[in-house]
Amino acid sequence: MDIKTASALHRLRLVSAPEAVSFLLLLVCSVLKRTTDFDAVPVMGMIHGVLFVLYVLFWLDAWNRTKWSFGKAALYFVLSVLPTGGFFAERKLKREAEDAVIASRARREGVVNV
Repeated sequence: MDIKTASALHRLRLVSAPEAVSFLLLLVCSVLKRTTDFDAVPVMGMIHGVLFVLYVLFWLDAWNRTKWSFGKAALYFVLSVLPTGGFFAERKLKREAEDAVIASRARREGVVNV
């Protein structure tokens, strides 16, 4: 894995958890708006919107660089629209990055001929 691909995956990982948190906070703010006088939906909506757009941009970049299959790319996109999906995406991306580092080291040391 080259440095640009690793960076793309790292950026996607970095934005996935905050995007998930903002989605959950937006849902809480929506409930509070309907049940109390507390109205933070416009602020949380904007924060979540910016994080979601960043996630989609980083997702597209990662898909382009890693050459994921359509199914794998679709999985990461679907995880972005589920309320807690960003946490699962972050964990899965972390495992994928660690596996890529291990494979790269094995190839460099001549342990594996892939």
